[in-house]
Amino acid sequence: MQVNERYFNDNTNQMHEIEDVLTEGEKVLWRGKPNKTSYIWAAVLKMMPIALLWLAFDGAFIYMMLTADEAPTEMMWFIIPFFAIHLAPVWIWIGNIVKAVGEIRNIEYAITDKRVIVRSGMVGIDFKFINHTEIDSVNVKVSFVDRLCKVGDVYINSTSNSAVLFDLENPYNIAKNLQKLSYDVKTDVQYPNALRPDENNGYGTVYTDDTF
Repeated sequence: MQVNERYFNDNTNQMHEIEDVLTEGEKVLWRGKPNKTSYIWAAVLKMMPIALLWLAFDGAFIYMMLTADEAPTEMMWFIIPFFAIHLAPVWIWIGNIVKAVGEIRNIEYAITDKRVIVRSGMVGIDFKFINHTEIDSVNVKVSFVDRLCKVGDVYINSTSNSAVLFDLENPYNIAKNLQKLSYDVKTDVQYPNALRPDENNGYGTVYTDDTF
């Protein structure tokens, strides 16, 4: 048997788009991106009360120590590194905001006739795949910010993996259609049904229901 040694190596460093990871004959039924406003504001509001209270407390303490008449200069070598570490919740909060701003441009979701694809990453591009046959449940969660922006998060749980499609318009409709698609594909794999073409091609069958 002749083996193609380049099968798993061709263009691996150039796969940045969803089209690059589609298999032969794979059909994209839906694709979308998070609502930018909702995604960034969710990062801003997360931990904000704790971070601001922490900053106010440490800021007041630092101010009192620096303005004290008898504050020894030697204490600065202790005060500066101590509060640099003690302000960790503030740095984490700021880091989450910077991360959200940096990664939003790279996030994209796609639902194909075979799987769910999640494209993400801040510096490099990461891909997560969940096959329809592995999906156990699909849920929708809507936060306060999501409600203001008229979006929602779709949570996908599977036997081996999980993913969240953040800040999508029409999240209930997407979740409903994804649940139906997953059920149809799993049923078709286990018990070939009318979704197959006239000639039963097994694994190579094409999903024919226009769900999305």
